Amino acid sequence: MIFRKFLLFAALLPLPALAQSPDTMRDERFSFHGQNTVITQHKLPFSAPYTGPNSLHTAAETRTSVTSTLFLGARLWQGASLFVNPELSGGSGLSDALGIASATNGETFRIGDPSPQVYLARLFARQVFAIDKGWRKKPGGIFHNVGDFNQIDEWEPTRYFAVTVGKIGVADFFDNNSYSHDPRTQFMSWGLMANGAWDYPANTRGYTPSLVLEYVSPRNELRYVFSLEPTVANGPDLSWNLSRYGGQTIEWTHHYTAGGSAGAVRLLGFYNYAPMGNYRQAIAANPTAPSVEAVRGKTRSKYGFGINVEQALPNDFGLFARVSWNDGINETWAFTEIDHAASLGIVKDGGAWKRPGDRMGLAYCISGLSASHRDYLKAGGMGFMLGDGALRYSPEQLAELYYSAQIVPEHFFLSGAAQMVVNPGYNADRSGPVGVFSVRAHMRF
Repeated sequence: MIFRKFLLFAALLPLPALAQSPDTMRDERFSFHGQNTVITQHKLPFSAPYTGPNSLHTAAETRTSVTSTLFLGARLWQGASLFVNPELSGGSGLSDALGIASATNGETFRIGDPSPQVYLARLFARQVFAIDKGWRKKPGGIFHNVGDFNQIDEWEPTRYFAVTVGKIGVADFFDNNSYSHDPRTQFMSWGLMANGAWDYPANTRGYTPSLVLEYVSPRNELRYVFSLEPTVANGPDLSWNLSRYGGQTIEWTHHYTAGGSAGAVRLLGFYNYAPMGNYRQAIAANPTAPSVEAVRGKTRSKYGFGINVEQALPNDFGLFARVSWNDGINETWAFTEIDHAASLGIVKDGGAWKRPGDRMGLAYCISGLSASHRDYLKAGGMGFMLGDGALRYSPEQLAELYYSAQIVPEHFFLSGAAQMVVNPGYNADRSGPVGVFSVRAHMRF
């Protein structure tokens, strides 16, 4: 009721004219969009000498996930907008999203109950302050890969400062990549959709209240965010005790042209703090059954960096690569149990076979653990995603091939994908390889 009254009030507000805008009359007042994504994955059986509480199951599995989101927006005044995203999700990942650090379905969460749940994904306000008098039509909004979602169709300055406050997905603003960022339309693996070692702040479903500051120009962009952290690792509840919990990320993006084709490089750094358990202390406290939960209490930190590159190539090809690292001293708190990672992939649009709305991609990622993290798992310790009860360490590797066919232009896409995982959970004793096959239906309006 309060939100409805706010929208009615906003609709009655007089909007000041945009003196510098050549096309003000076409600016939207409201934005209404939605998406629905259904992913079914089937894992082939594989053999392993032992299985732990957090292991990938060795038997064949078929799991389905579904997410439905409404993207509602209102233009309040010049440069200001408000967005709200109610969301429904249900189903689960393979083995309840356990046992693979680069989990195979980026649309699933580490939640035990697979029944559909409705929740508020995002609720945030955004104010843009023009720095110069140049204007352009928005190139893609906050969700760079998904068109009009959470975007008011209006002119924006070519150089501006912006403030966003509210509940968001931090990855909506950071670590973007034109070829691999959105598991609803691109690569599905967690290790490919983001810098794997970036333990970005979020609750179990991937959202958190945050303050985002942005400087954007045609060639360079600088962003900073402060976010709330969950009260426990992978927890649903977030703490407002900023002296003990918090996450900060900063990223610089540079756009360039090479050989007549567009490219971008992004440099990201992060620093998180929370009452994290320490791997070495957990081993010292109980060498035969260490537990990071048992040594939580003191506020500890995790920091790291990521490098993210994309490059358009001739003949509708695109190339991307990411490299990331974190210190790996204290436990993973929010994203996934990866301490260092590298990924590389290539994508091609379907213009060559007269299907310009289609896209196919092939990518590979390799992930690793810090020495203390691997010793913790080797001693039988459990993280919130991994724990075979023992470990013969080897880097986890994943390759993914997908084809996305545009069935209804801009509205309905059907994809097929194949993934192969070697050493799931970094365990050479359970090396596989493990084959996973997926079908994805994605609708938007």
